Amino acid sequence: MQRLEQLKSWLDSLYPQTDIMVEFAAADADFRRYFRAHFPDGTSRIVMDAPPEKMDTDPYVKVREIFAVVNVPQIIARDREQGFMLLEDLGKITLLAALEHDARPLVHRHLLLEAVDTLVALQQASRPDVLPEYDEALLRRELSLFPEWYCAKELGKPLNFAQRQLWDAGCEKLLAAILPQNKVFVHRDFIVRNLMLTSGHPGVLDFQDAVYGPISYDLVSLLRDAFIEWEEDFVLDVAIRYWEKARAVGLPVPESVDDFYRDFEWMGVQRHLKVAGIFARLYHRDGKEKYRSEIPRFIKYLKRTTRRYQELAPLYQLLLQLVGKDETDAELQSAYPVLSVKG
Repeated sequence: MQRLEQLKSWLDSLYPQTDIMVEFAAADADFRRYFRAHFPDGTSRIVMDAPPEKMDTDPYVKVREIFAVVNVPQIIARDREQGFMLLEDLGKITLLAALEHDARPLVHRHLLLEAVDTLVALQQASRPDVLPEYDEALLRRELSLFPEWYCAKELGKPLNFAQRQLWDAGCEKLLAAILPQNKVFVHRDFIVRNLMLTSGHPGVLDFQDAVYGPISYDLVSLLRDAFIEWEEDFVLDVAIRYWEKARAVGLPVPESVDDFYRDFEWMGVQRHLKVAGIFARLYHRDGKEKYRSEIPRFIKYLKRTTRRYQELAPLYQLLLQLVGKDETDAELQSAYPVLSVKG
């Protein structure tokens, strides 16, 4: 309550003698909250509340300038010491809400291809040495969230020696395939909840953790989502459209679409392991239950891909030991033949 009063006082200092109505708008998985400020003339703005003892808003400001090639909110005012920021309001309708409202495949394809166009435009602006590197150390730290928080805390099954060997073998194969990917700007959470339906191109939010890393990462975020799921043939179709658009503008994707889709799937394994760990940590460390129910979707994603490629068999075997077989495993056996990267 104290933070909200501070926020309102800050708005009053910016707009004295103005009757501003403030309402809650959204909250992030971290400590940030967002409020919508309604002004007497009918306009609205978004106020970010990022407690300075817990959140640093400098990365947001820096990345916002770098990502200005796409539709990101303008910063209207900022109080760095108090952790408040007044932002352009890109509306109330996320792409997730639009997709859930209209389930027609043509609508989903259209909206996702608009998101793909935005992603391609963002990647075209990529250049090295302006964002942190998505390097091996960071990839490994993210992977470690899975055994630490999902296995040990969520399942109550710390990895034993044999399971740790499976884990290490699978991670080494995974990283050996991911690290050679060409690098571009990576939003790092390019999901339909962070894209806004606007009159122009989709608005892009929550970009402050952006890095310079593997080109397939953001497409995985978009198409292997936590809150909405598509059939494999639909995902493949949109992925191919991305690959075609990326090639057309000279982005460094593989020449073969098969190679690109393999990169996409293997990058997905790294992200799914990370997200399962993060969602478990949010519940067990931070008391946030909102994301916990989505973990099984990522386990399904993981089973699908780790079974499909023989090099990732150690991870599939580990998953079977941790969570056992279910009806999806029978589906996977018939629908997803085991493949080899070398084949």
